[in-house]
Amino acid sequence: MENSVIKSQAYGKDLVRVVRVVRHADGWQEIADYTVRCLLSGEEFGPSYTKGDNKLVVATDSQKNTVFYLAKTLPAEKVLVPEVFATEIASFMVNKYAHVTTCHVKITTKPWERMRFDNKSHPHSFYREGKESRWTEAVITKNSPPSASSLTTALTSGFYDLEVLKTTNSSFVDFWRDELATLPDMPDRVLSTRVLCQWKFVSTDVAKLQQQPFDAIYAGAKRNTLDSFANDPRAWVHASVQTTLYIMADRILNEFAAVDDVYYALPNIHYFPFDMAKFGLKNLQSDAEVYMPLADPSGYITATISRPAKGKF
Repeated sequence: MENSVIKSQAYGKDLVRVVRVVRHADGWQEIADYTVRCLLSGEEFGPSYTKGDNKLVVATDSQKNTVFYLAKTLPAEKVLVPEVFATEIASFMVNKYAHVTTCHVKITTKPWERMRFDNKSHPHSFYREGKESRWTEAVITKNSPPSASSLTTALTSGFYDLEVLKTTNSSFVDFWRDELATLPDMPDRVLSTRVLCQWKFVSTDVAKLQQQPFDAIYAGAKRNTLDSFANDPRAWVHASVQTTLYIMADRILNEFAAVDDVYYALPNIHYFPFDMAKFGLKNLQSDAEVYMPLADPSGYITATISRPAKGKF
């Protein structure tokens, strides 16, 4: 007889591609282009793992259909913002199915940019450049299952693959020295990274959470990331990737009170000056002009930054 127990479980549909086009009476059109993952969990799904009993299993195909159904039937404003659409899907699932305790929805989007001609935005034509991807994850959990009268929503949003580089105003000096240290001090260097940034909200009121200016927070997080990287006037900010990361996150927390914490992962993509001494040329330290990019191995700097005492939302 089997003695093992299920420690955790979730199942659902992944990589659901869905596009919603919103057509306004004046000819102006908007588009949302998403890849959706929807996962369900709850103790009552246990027998489907341990006994082959599928009676309570909501088919993953049904979950896919739900994504398309909601994309069609929800008002446009609840679909065009990924955070709101994710919470709508998760709320629908935990309210419709009494045996579902938690629904976890992740949406990834690589936004379409509206074409511009003669300094005017085109009403229905878009293009997509190589840029970062935006994503959000909504996890809605019943506080007293099977009742859905009280829910907790944890919402995490962010972006990844934002590639940045600057050719000066970054240093790395005065670090730990021992017999294994071979890296020289770098008072000025090329700094490049591929930014992953995410920020978190926690709320027991989904409707109130949905009123947050998610698009503005996304734009502000990206703006603060780029501005801290390129322009922050405090010299110490550029002493390492760690200090730059801290200032990026601190600025987001100061600007957006609804954000609980901010996480960054910044791989340090190295650009080393190529030693040309054997050619009789100087290309190190202040003479550096030609570099050899090395994607691997890379430094990898992460941190989660929060306020000293979390505010209530």
